Parts: sequence; C-alpha cells; structure tokens
Amino acid sequence: MYTYKYRLEKSGRKHICPNCNKRRFVRYIDSETNDYLPLQYGRCDRESECAWHLNPYSDGYAKKLQQDSDQNNPPLQYIAPAVRPKNKSVAFIPVEVLKQTRQGWEQNIFLYNLLHRVPFPFPPADIEKIIVQYQLGTVLKGYMAGSVTFPFIDENNNIRAIQVKQFNQFNHTTATTFLHAIIEQNLAASKSPLPEWLKSYKGNESKITCLFGAHLLHKYPSNPIALVEAPKTAIIGTLYYGFPESPDDLLWIAVYNKSSLSLEKCKALQGRKIVLFPDLNAYNDWNSKANELKEKLPGTRFFVSDLLEQNATEKEKSSGLDLADYLIRFDYKLFRKQQPVSVTSTPDPGNKLPAIPKYDQPMPESYCLKLLRPAKGRLKELEDTFIRITQHSKRKPSNREQIIRLFDRYKRVYPDNSMLDELDFLILS
Repeated sequence: MYTYKYRLEKSGRKHICPNCNKRRFVRYIDSETNDYLPLQYGRCDRESECAWHLNPYSDGYAKKLQQDSDQNNPPLQYIAPAVRPKNKSVAFIPVEVLKQTRQGWEQNIFLYNLLHRVPFPFPPADIEKIIVQYQLGTVLKGYMAGSVTFPFIDENNNIRAIQVKQFNQFNHTTATTFLHAIIEQNLAASKSPLPEWLKSYKGNESKITCLFGAHLLHKYPSNPIALVEAPKTAIIGTLYYGFPESPDDLLWIAVYNKSSLSLEKCKALQGRKIVLFPDLNAYNDWNSKANELKEKLPGTRFFVSDLLEQNATEKEKSSGLDLADYLIRFDYKLFRKQQPVSVTSTPDPGNKLPAIPKYDQPMPESYCLKLLRPAKGRLKELEDTFIRITQHSKRKPSNREQIIRLFDRYKRVYPDNSMLDELDFLILS
C-alpha cells in the first residue's frame, strides 16, 4: 500500500472554509512534520451545501514540492501490506468522562435557545427529559465553552464518541469538534501526559462507529425508527413528534452526517421499520442507499421521506435545509396532536432491556429554573446595558424575557452592531 506524505488532519479540529466561510474545514498536513499546507488545501464537511475539496496531489502542488526537495525523499513510499489483526479491540471513552459533561446546563447555548429563542419555546420539562434521554452535556471552559455535547453511545452502552457543537443564538452551528480532541489539546497545552484510555482511543480506526441514540434501542425494542443526519435534528424531531411513549411512536436516531448512512451502523436496526429523513440535496443518495440496505438487512423496511423535497423553495434547496430547520418554524403542539408519519411494527420479545448504567439517571433538580431566574443583581445589569446600547430609555424592559425579545429584535435590525455582543454575553452568563 502507499503512505501519503500529505493527508487530512485527524485531530477533529475544524477551520474556516475558504469557500463557504463556515468553521467546517479540515486541512491537509504534512504527515512527517504535522505542518499545515496552505489554507486552500482541505475538505469542507458541508457535503451538500459547500463540498469544497482541494487535494494537493490533484493540482500538482505536491509534485512541485517534491521537485524542490531532496530527490531521495519521495512523497509516496511503497510499504509492504501489513496483516491487520482480525479482532482488534476497540477503545471506548470512560463513563467518568461523560459524567463530567453532565453539568452546567444553564450555560448551554443550544438548550437555552430551545427554551427561549425559538419561535415556539419548549416546556422546561421536555428539555429536561431530552437531556436525560440522549445524555446531553455541556463544555464549561475553553474556546468551546457553552457548547452542547452529543454522545454516541452504542446499544451495549459503550461510549464510542462525544461530539461537541457550538451554536449561535439562531441555533446555527458555528464550530464543531470532539471531546477527546479538546482533552488532548488541553493536556498538550499544560504539558501533561495523556491518560491511558486516550492513548488507546486515538488508535481506533474510526470514532463515529454507532448511531446517535443507539443506547435507546433496547429500551424501545419495537418502535419504528426516524433516521436523520445530525444529532440536533434527532433532538428537534423528538421534541416535535413527541417521546416514544407507546410502541407506535417514532424513536429518533441520527447517523452523524450525510455520508455516514452505512450498513455497519444500520445493523443495529435490523428487523425494524425505518423512516429516513434526508437533508435537502441528499434525497437521491439516501434513497439509493436505502435500496442497498434493504437487500443486505432482511426483514428491515425502509421508507425515504420526501417531505423537504416537496415543500422547500429553491433558495432553501440551495442552502441545504434540514428537517430541524423546517420544523422549528411551526408550533410543536400541532405535530404532537397529529403525526403525519404512521408506522407500526411487531414487538420482538427476544430483545431484553439491559441494566441502565448509573449515568442514565434523572437529574436531581430542575436546571431550567436557573435559566428563568437571573442571578442577584443581573437583571438590573441587563436593563442598564440594554438602555446604554440601544439608547431607548423610554422602552425600559420590565423583566428578563422582554430583554431577550427586544435584544433579538435589535440583533435582526442591526446585525453588524458589535456592541450587542456585550448584551448577548450578559444574557447567556
């Protein structure tokens, strides 16, 4: 096989894409020195919306570097194929690491948006339930502070990966990485050694090797599956269509991204009825993939929804709208009263509910109350800052909710007013 001198970085770090200006860009590095290649060389993981990918071998850049370097150091080195062990063990993330994320929900911007900033805010009880259901957490410190964590826990309760997503006040992604990468960066900055679990985990060939929500499959053994791309969409889908309280209710699961719909992951769904909700511009790919999976997973029924394709405008199609973007415009109460997707399945008595691990317990107190109660003195600080920035002393807000509504209005009217960021910080702190 060939070992390439220049390859995509594997740390999970994302950069600003030179094409779409989103922080979803993975850069090429020199595998010998770990130095970055020029900024344009890399791949954007917004496959439908951007799809930028410039390979240094495809445009002659690698060849030019080779011509300028020592002739005895070729970019491609032939290595005899090594025999891989057939049963190589997979390293998992310890439960203790997940537990450390299960706090600070009042600082979680994604959850805060669901409670306050979406057009139809969700009840605090539903947000608490979704946290427990999918084991959501928060990053408290560092450059990703306030981000939500989406753990990928398999059907045997092994923690395969913990994705970290940073959202703005409109619940649009601004940055994404993985918790193990953040931990590694922090340890490197403090010149501390890596723990043994992280050394082993870095040796895994792949990180996202199960479905988001797979740990719920044994708990809901007969429910039909709603399969979407991103964990965020699975969360929104559950909040709109309701939790799987009866065997006919949909259980919302995510594959991670467009290209992650694979046979290996879907094996955990064999025998189920599955409704796929692809993002816009991914319908044809997922429809084709569903036909392949039908043949390889006997007894499994796949239905591919064209809900977005039928209802989206041309502008929405060009921007790669997903189901969460579509649903969030409507009142969730309308969807809970009538579910447009009706799929039934036969219970499988052979599936037994495994023991629930210790970290899958209800929260001891309502964190949502902390969001609804500003800290002592904080309300006056919010009021004074709003008046100073907007110069509207006659419209002094009387409570926190009015401040937030007025702030969002001014943010839309004056999107380039950097002073509003100060108020945004105070609201979220």
